[in-house]
Amino acid sequence: MNSASSASSDRSADQQEIPEKPGDSYVQSFARGLSVIRAFNAEHPEQTLTDVAAATGLTRAGARRILLTLQTLGYVEAEGRLFRLTPRILDLGFAYLTSMPFWNLAEPVMEELSQEVHESCSAAVLDRTEIVYVLRVPTHKIMTINLSIGSRLPAYCTSMGRVLLASLDDATLDETLGASPLYAHTARTVTDVGELKKIIGQVRQQGWAIVDQELEGGLISISAPIRNRQGRVIAAMNISGNAQRTSAKQMVKTFLDPLQQAAARVSGMVARRT
Repeated sequence: MNSASSASSDRSADQQEIPEKPGDSYVQSFARGLSVIRAFNAEHPEQTLTDVAAATGLTRAGARRILLTLQTLGYVEAEGRLFRLTPRILDLGFAYLTSMPFWNLAEPVMEELSQEVHESCSAAVLDRTEIVYVLRVPTHKIMTINLSIGSRLPAYCTSMGRVLLASLDDATLDETLGASPLYAHTARTVTDVGELKKIIGQVRQQGWAIVDQELEGGLISISAPIRNRQGRVIAAMNISGNAQRTSAKQMVKTFLDPLQQAAARVSGMVARRT
């Protein structure tokens, strides 16, 4: 497993920890229920009560109450000592996807773009320090990790992440980079905060980003923003290529124009629908 995969599926205690109660409006039991749901992933699709308690930092009794509640609601099923999520959990994610006009509008445009450039095309949104894939049109398998809707990657070393980070104001950008666990996925990964801010500043000026093998060796990606009617960046769209087939300079020369045209088309559609 590469470092990107291990980062996205890391089950360390600091990621699973329930934050302290910030005020009377905070429902701790609900937060704990979400932590139990998040404990299940591709590497741990089935878990015992003990596994869930260890992954979330809950007591066995607390984890058991939440699992049985989720089972009663149909989001979890049990077979012997093992618990697993049910397909009903997808309702939670699709509620988000269907609430936004962007996704249905973007998909056919991205399919056309992928056919034109013969490379994979994706779209993602920013969630704190990570990007979350909301659409993906794959062609060649160019990454060792499997990406699909809902997959997460660090924002600081991905082209879509840098486009989205460039849309933040300076204070929010500083806060986001400060909260990001910066480490080298490859020898090319930029982990210095000052250098990252310079790169993101350049992305702001030029309106697009390219990342050359910083997330994974052999992977090059170029991205452009998707905006709403007010001009606010709501997502990013990318084209991913293999360094053995094309260089970063070649990607900019060949793919930047069709990518920006596709992103502009989707932005225009969003503006007319919102």
